Amino acid sequence: MKKNILSAFCLLLLAFCSNAQERGKVEVVKDPRIDTLIAKRTSLKVSSTVALSSNGYRVQIFSGPGRSDAYTAQARLQAKYPGMRTYLSYTVPNFKVKAGDFRTRLEAEKFKQELQPSFSGLFIIPEKINIPKAENIQ
Repeated sequence: MKKNILSAFCLLLLAFCSNAQERGKVEVVKDPRIDTLIAKRTSLKVSSTVALSSNGYRVQIFSGPGRSDAYTAQARLQAKYPGMRTYLSYTVPNFKVKAGDFRTRLEAEKFKQELQPSFSGLFIIPEKINIPKAENIQ
């Protein structure tokens, strides 16, 4: 009986050792065109005319049915902040004017506080923003 158990144990140990895997080796199988694409990607430079986008915030300074009122609000903001980008959109029945490309809500909130005396009904809107060109350079 002991002999059978000992031989069964030896057979089990032998089977376990023969199926053991080699540790520390990883074989990566990939298409050789991937290396070509990676090389091309690193050689390309981001053009300064390309506007990259990201999630961020804008401050809505106007919402109403009057087109001329929207243009007036946009002109007032651009007169006070000439470098600030503004965005005019129309969704039936209202025109909306939004300003800025803020990465964080805190930046948008600070700008909203600056605008508070000049504009009423300000809102912070989360949406896709254009990354400023100075940040596009890599």
